[in-house]
Amino acid sequence: MSQTAIRVNTYAHTVAYLSDKILDSLKVVIYRAGLDLESFMGSWASTDRAIRAWLNSRHLEKVVLEIYNPTTGKLVTRWDLNIQFTDSYSDDGEFWADSDAIKFAIKKCGEIPSNCEYDLKILNKTGRPDVEGWSPCEFRSTEGLTKRSAGTTIDAGAAGASADYWS
Repeated sequence: MSQTAIRVNTYAHTVAYLSDKILDSLKVVIYRAGLDLESFMGSWASTDRAIRAWLNSRHLEKVVLEIYNPTTGKLVTRWDLNIQFTDSYSDDGEFWADSDAIKFAIKKCGEIPSNCEYDLKILNKTGRPDVEGWSPCEFRSTEGLTKRSAGTTIDAGAAGASADYWS
């Protein structure tokens, strides 16, 4: 019985930590790309609520930051934070985030034109619970871009995230 309670508490901590680090990683990308953080910060609570709900239900597949040319609507670059769930629970209790991997990948991605804008989108598995303010959406085409991996950037025991970027 106590093992179940420990796993529930650990998973609640996993969800909180992973959501916080996903949002922090996106903030680093937006800031380092020279984009305006205002709209991202203004939607932080709503985004956090959605990410936590879908981590809890295990429906979250990826959080996507699309950076695009506002004139053409065409994607300039894209960042994917891919979620991995595991049924095993680590005994060491180590949670970590590698923001340096994100920063290094940003440099490799290249300079982003200053007129670019961005959208934050979330991909879920079928059957996800509804979260107020969030609905299914279309993703911009990645045609002409190459997907590259920044590796595993967040580990939170029962779940984690790896980062890919398109350039």
